[in-house]
Amino acid sequence: MTSYVAAIDQGTTSTRTMIFDHSGRVMAVDQREHEQIFPQAGWVEHDAEEIWSNTRAVAAGAIAKADLHTTDLVAVGITNQRETTVVWDRKTGKPVYNAIVWQDTRTDRIVTELGALGGGQERYREKTGLPLATYFSGPKIKWILDNVDGVRKRAEAGELLFGNMDTWVLWNMTGGPDGGIHVTDPTNASRTLLMDLDTLSWDEGIAADMGIPMSMLPEIRSSSEEYGKVRAKGALAGVPIAGILGDQQAATFGQACLSPGEAKNTYGTGNFVLLNTGTEKVLSNNGLLTTVCYKIGSNDTVYALEGAIAVTGSLVQWLRDNLGMIGSAAEIEEHARTVDDNGGAYFVPAFSGLFAPYWRSDARGAIVGLTRFINKGHLARAVLEATAFQTREVIDAMNADSGVPLKSLKADGGMVVNELLMQFQADILGVPVIRPVVNETTALGAAYAAGLAVGFWASEEDIRSNWAKDKQWDPAMDSDRRAKEYRNWKKAVTKTFDWVDDED
Repeated sequence: MTSYVAAIDQGTTSTRTMIFDHSGRVMAVDQREHEQIFPQAGWVEHDAEEIWSNTRAVAAGAIAKADLHTTDLVAVGITNQRETTVVWDRKTGKPVYNAIVWQDTRTDRIVTELGALGGGQERYREKTGLPLATYFSGPKIKWILDNVDGVRKRAEAGELLFGNMDTWVLWNMTGGPDGGIHVTDPTNASRTLLMDLDTLSWDEGIAADMGIPMSMLPEIRSSSEEYGKVRAKGALAGVPIAGILGDQQAATFGQACLSPGEAKNTYGTGNFVLLNTGTEKVLSNNGLLTTVCYKIGSNDTVYALEGAIAVTGSLVQWLRDNLGMIGSAAEIEEHARTVDDNGGAYFVPAFSGLFAPYWRSDARGAIVGLTRFINKGHLARAVLEATAFQTREVIDAMNADSGVPLKSLKADGGMVVNELLMQFQADILGVPVIRPVVNETTALGAAYAAGLAVGFWASEEDIRSNWAKDKQWDPAMDSDRRAKEYRNWKKAVTKTFDWVDDED
C-alpha cells in the first residue's frame, strides 16, 4: 500500500497543502490566498482566523485532488512565513489583534528604545544571532501588549499565548482551546529575538527587556519529531504532525543543502539566501543573520548564515496591483524582453526599509537614472534586475563571512520560472544558477522533516538522492559590464538612505 506525506505551507500571501510521494514528487496541491491588510503606511497585517479557515480548506482540497484517504498519509509537516506574530486567548482561541506581518515596520520606535538600553543594533546579536530590527517577532509582541487595550494585563495573568504562524496552525490543528499543543521549533524560535542560539531556550533577560511574560511563549522542540495528532475535524484528522520548519529553512532542507558550504536562494515575496554552516554558529560581520538551519530529532543543531531581502516578488505584485502596469506576474518577462538592458534605470524597492546587508529602516524605495529614453520595458527589466542585484549583495556578504566563495547557487520559489531573471542572476553573480525539478521546495522540506520523524524516509541521504536538477544558467556577461552594472546599483541604493526621519 502506497503512503504519502502532506505539508501545510502557510506563506505570506497564501496557504496551501501539498502531498508528496516517497520520491519527493508532488501528487496534489491546493492553495488559497488571504487578504493583505494595510491599515496605514508601513503597517502590514493578516487575519489569523482567515488563515486557519484557509488551512482547513486547502488540506481537504489537496486530499480530494489526490483521491486519497486520511489513512494514506503517514505524517504532516508545517512550514510557515516566519516572524509574523499572533497573540491569542488560550481559552477562546480568539486573536487579540490581527497578525502583524514580518514586513511591518511599526515597531521602529520600540527597536530604537531597546537599542538605547545599551549596544544599539548589536544589543542581542551575540545571543540571538540577530540585529535589533523591526523584522523580528519580539518587538511585535511588545507592540501588541503596549497598544491593545487590556492585553498586557491579560498576558500577565497567563491568559494569552504567542506564536508565529507555525504555532498558531499547530495549536488549532491539535485541538485549539481543547488541548491544543503550544509548540514551536528552533528555526522559528530563532527569528523572535528571544531565543539563545546556543541553548535553544528562551532568554528571560531579553523577554524582560521587552516586557513579555514567559507564560506566553511556546515550548521549543526539534524540527522533526511527532508533536501530536490532528484533532480538528476534517481531511487530516488523526494524522501525526511530525515536522516544523520556518519557510526558508524548509526550502534549504528541501534543496538538500545538508552539508556546510551549500547554499540556496528562494525567490518569493522576498528573497532569502541561506548558507549551511554546519554545527558551528557563525556570527556575521557583514550584515547577515545567524540562524538555526534545522534540528532533526536528537541530532546536533545545524546553523546557517542568512541574507534576508524584504521585497522581490512583491515588487512584481506592486507593479501589477498598485500601478496596473501589467495584468499578471508572468507578463513582466514579456515586457522586459522588449529591451536589451535597463536603459540606465535602477529600481531599489526599499518599501519596508532595507534588510540584509544594510538593515536601514530609514530607507524608502526609489527609481533612479530616469531619462526620456526609458520606457515600460526598461522599468520591467529594472524590477527584475533589482532581485538579482539584492541577491548579489547578500552573496558578497556571505563570501566575506564564510571565507569560501560560492561556486553555484540553487534557486527555488515562484520567480524561478522567469528565465530572463535566472540568466541575469547568473550574469551578475558570475556563477551558475541551478533550478531543481521540484522548485517549490519549501513544502517539500517540511514534508521531509515530518517523514524522517516517522521513518517514511530513512535518513538525510534519502533526501539528497531525491534532489534532481531541472535547468542550469551559466554566466554570459563579461566582467567589465558586470562590474559597471553592480557599481551603478550600489550608487542607486545610497539614494534611498535617510528618507524617514524622527519627525515622521
